[in-house]
Parts: sequence; C-alpha cells; structure tokens
Amino acid sequence: MGPFRFNSDNYRKLLERYIATEDESSLYQAEQFSKLSMQNNISPEEIINIHIQSLKELYPDLPKEIDSSLNFLLETMISYGLAYQEFQTLREKQGKLESEISVAANMQQTLLSTHKPEIVGLDIGAISVPANIMNGDYYHFVTDENGNLGIAIADVIGKGIPAALAMSMIKYSLDSFPETQRNPRVILENLNRVVERNVDTSMFITMFYGLFHAESNLLQFASAGHEPGFYYSAKKDEFFEIKTNGLVLGVTNDTTYEQFDIQMEKDDIVILLTDGVTECRVGERFIEPDEVLQVIRNYMHLPAQEAVERVYRHFEKLQDFQLRDDFTLIFLKK
Repeated sequence: MGPFRFNSDNYRKLLERYIATEDESSLYQAEQFSKLSMQNNISPEEIINIHIQSLKELYPDLPKEIDSSLNFLLETMISYGLAYQEFQTLREKQGKLESEISVAANMQQTLLSTHKPEIVGLDIGAISVPANIMNGDYYHFVTDENGNLGIAIADVIGKGIPAALAMSMIKYSLDSFPETQRNPRVILENLNRVVERNVDTSMFITMFYGLFHAESNLLQFASAGHEPGFYYSAKKDEFFEIKTNGLVLGVTNDTTYEQFDIQMEKDDIVILLTDGVTECRVGERFIEPDEVLQVIRNYMHLPAQEAVERVYRHFEKLQDFQLRDDFTLIFLKK
C-alpha cells in the first residue's frame, strides 16, 4: 500500500486488511491516519463514525447488539469531543495567560531592580525570592551625595500583577523625592498619600524605611505596619525586636508615623525582613521567633550577602523547597 491519504475509503480498506491479516504495517498506517486526522481537525466522533460506516460496508449483517453498541460509542464520543474542544480552548487561553504573566514578571524584575550600594563601614546583604512567579515583596536602596543610605522594604497585601504595578509606583515615588525629604517619617507620610490616592482600596502596603547616616552610624527609621525586624547588639550579644507603630500605607491620607533611632556600633547588625521569613511553616506549624533568630545567629558571622543567602537556603530546605510566601531578608552589618 502506498502513502496513506486521509479519506473514508482508505480507512475502510486499511481496516479490512488488518481484520484479515492482523498485519502490523496496518497499525502503523492507522497511526498515520490519526496524525492526519489531527492535522485536518477531524474530531474523535468523526473518526468513530468513519469506523462504524466502514464496518457496516464490510459486514452488512452486523448483529443488532453490535450495531447498538457502536451507536452508543458514537454518542459517547460526541460528548467527549465537545469536552475535549473546550479543554483545548482553555489550554490555549492558559498558555497565553502564562506567557503574559511571564512577560509581566520579567518587566517587574526590570522595573523593581535595585543596585546594592557600597557604603563605607556597612556590609549589606539582600535577597528576595518570590513564592510564585510574581513577587509581592520589594526592597530598594537609595543613596545621596553624602554617602547616606535609604533602605526600603515592603510587602503588598495582595499579589500578582496589581501588586507588581503598585510596587513600581512605590519605587518611582521613592526615587522622585528630593534628598531634603528623605527623613523616614516624611517618606512614609508622602508615600501613604500616594498609595491612598492611586491604589485600590482592597490593596494595602506594609513598609519599613530607614536612613543610615554614614558619618555618625545612626540609623533612623519608621514603619507602616511592617513586620518587625531585629537589631543585634554585638556588645550585649543579644537580639532586640525593632518595634514600631504605624498604620499600613493607603488607609487614610492623613496618617502620621513615629520615627526611631538606633546608634550602630562595630559588629552590630540590623535585620529587616518580610513575613515570609517569620511565618515560615514546618508542616502546619509556624516556627517560633527564637528559631528564626537561632538560624540567623548560625550564619551572621559570614559576609552579609553570603549570610542572607545561607539563611534563605536553610528555610527553603525546611519547607521542602516550596515557599508558601515571598521571602525577603536584608542584613545591615556594621
């Protein structure tokens, strides 16, 4: 038999040959028939119908029971064909959506990229890993001509593309503020008004903003409902929770924020994070704050960037390499 062409006569001849000989070459040509069916958008029920008609032509006196069973099969395949077409349509839509999300994630990475600066007397480590393709966490560094460092870390309550857009707005707002207005309290109050005016009421943003003065080693900071960080005092060899008061960004346009200071000394460390670190779960159990601090203590002697990466890998392994929330961690090591 020559090259197989898609038509019912060829199928009938192929079926007749296989029934008579059970020749495996016929099975190979049946595979070719299936491929041609797909190329010509032939539905499964149409193939079944061709098979039934071919059988009836080959065996006009088919028993009534066989004839009924073939009709039953045809009706079943009609339902299957409709469901399969719907599945294919949904799969195509999902593919397009995944492609769009991938583009958005790449755009987010570009828009929210930040440069880790070199600050005299300060070793900086930063890592941010999304639990899914889009990151609801964000951090950003801003420097001025005097070598002072502004540090922002934020978490959007609400994920996905809207969160990425909100974070982009936050970043460019931060970059637009003049150096004379980089006071943490003022920064948060200005950002709060921006968020309140421009972000949907169902989405809130928590944020910590600090300003490190390179000359005096003073860290000033304020928080808008953000996860408390930790301060390690080398002299006392103790961790202290950085407790702050402040409403999340975007609730009301007249919110004010309290500002605090930490005088950093040699080997002191400020640890900033999001709740993806402190709310890490082992099975259904949340790990305790003391456990988090013990992990940090295990690695804090390392250079800051290596330390945050080792802490992340520890928690990633603890969660069987399946993050349940975005993970962001910053070390400011004096």
